[in-house]
Amino acid sequence: MTPLYQTNQIKIYNSLSGEKEILKPINEGHIGMYVCGPTVYSNVHLGNVRTFMSFDVVFRYLKHLGYKVRYVRNITDAGHLENDADQGEDRIAKKARLEQIEPMEVVQRYTVDFHNTLNKFNFLPPSIEPTATGHIIEQIEIIKSILEKGLAYVVNGSVYFDVLEYNKSKKYGILSKRNVEDLIHNTRELDGQSDKKNPQDFALWKKAEPQHIMRWPSPWSDGFPGWHLECTVMSTKYLGEQFDIHGGGMDLKFPHHECEIAQAEACNGHSPVNYWMHANMLIMNGKKMAKSTGNYILPNEIFTGDNKNISKSFSASVARFFMLQAHYRSILDFTNSGLLASEKGFNRLMEAVNSLKDIKTGQNSTLDIKSWQQKCYDAMNDDFNTPILIAHLFDAVKFINQIKETTESINSDDLNILQQTLHIFIYDVLGLQNISEVSNDSDKLSGAVGLLIRLRQEARANKDFAMSDKIRDELAAAGIQLQDGKDGTTFSVN
Repeated sequence: MTPLYQTNQIKIYNSLSGEKEILKPINEGHIGMYVCGPTVYSNVHLGNVRTFMSFDVVFRYLKHLGYKVRYVRNITDAGHLENDADQGEDRIAKKARLEQIEPMEVVQRYTVDFHNTLNKFNFLPPSIEPTATGHIIEQIEIIKSILEKGLAYVVNGSVYFDVLEYNKSKKYGILSKRNVEDLIHNTRELDGQSDKKNPQDFALWKKAEPQHIMRWPSPWSDGFPGWHLECTVMSTKYLGEQFDIHGGGMDLKFPHHECEIAQAEACNGHSPVNYWMHANMLIMNGKKMAKSTGNYILPNEIFTGDNKNISKSFSASVARFFMLQAHYRSILDFTNSGLLASEKGFNRLMEAVNSLKDIKTGQNSTLDIKSWQQKCYDAMNDDFNTPILIAHLFDAVKFINQIKETTESINSDDLNILQQTLHIFIYDVLGLQNISEVSNDSDKLSGAVGLLIRLRQEARANKDFAMSDKIRDELAAAGIQLQDGKDGTTFSVN
């Protein structure tokens, strides 16, 4: 049987060229895809979920077309300093210090939260999920290679990438369309950057200060790798020196992905990635999400309804459907009205799919089902255009209603194509779940626990700590663990 990828030509918007390009895998029938994963120092936020959802759909569609996909998504569990800078405290170590626990306890807690959250949204797991701390040796070796090529330098136990030296033969800024001269002109020298030759240089290895908890031995000092380095090391190890697709959020384009390109070029002498894909940002009620203003929602709060920005709880599939109604390269405004509208649309889609079993077939079809099917593929082939695909799925809803009303007819062969195509794109590609077929126990539990969390908050506000402790302890006895944090109270089921 001919694999579907041979008859479906995908075009991907390549951030590197700024144009849509035909996907031509390095190895026919195989795709290597790397996506920058989370830094596990806090609960995964909804913007992260949207980014990973975009690449979950890419992964799903490539698999559906018959490609053998190796999807690598890392876990950053060390080396990511505050404000994405080369100075300051490690985000995970800071959380550990504040909570007086081991850094790897922080990593474990929030890695579990990350996986639990993505499972609720019905994500497929990646093929490989490597960690930064699991690849310290490889990171040290790649630093040695860059030093040998004269593109890095050692100062006081730290190693920095020499951007100006690299720029003599290569182009730093090729992805973000920036040039080094402008960067120099627009950068002021910051305190604590005196070790660097130039402010644009970035850390490959940082010497750990005495108070820095997370540290490893290296030829230069006891320290830790720079944040950008891990992705170059892990993508190269598992996908090769050159691979097909690298994805991530728009905010990672500069400097993170720019530095990845420079590191790989410095080591291997060629560009590491053929197609760079960037998912756009998520805003809320027309404004940037921010904890400080309350214009913010955690994924779990969607399921419990325990957030002032939404009027009720929503299922994970409704939230997923809402997010996929915007193209991954578009800014998505998360609003209560948008969720309510998506819930109505989602229910209408599922009602139509569920009614297919009652459709009566005729001798002839008055509908061009094969043409409609091709439009669904065309939408996904055009840079994974999920909103256009969803519009075609609602065309099918209209067909189904017309057949039920006998204003149109369909034969058994076309009905089979319609059923199979809807199943493929709704469940296999978009990753939605039929709420009439999926147990509602999880949503009911989230709602019930959400109510108890609110009652506990009221008790604490009224200084009724006995009642507050009673709610917590009885939930714990039932296997439900509450976690109080500065972002609110969440729960996990043991």
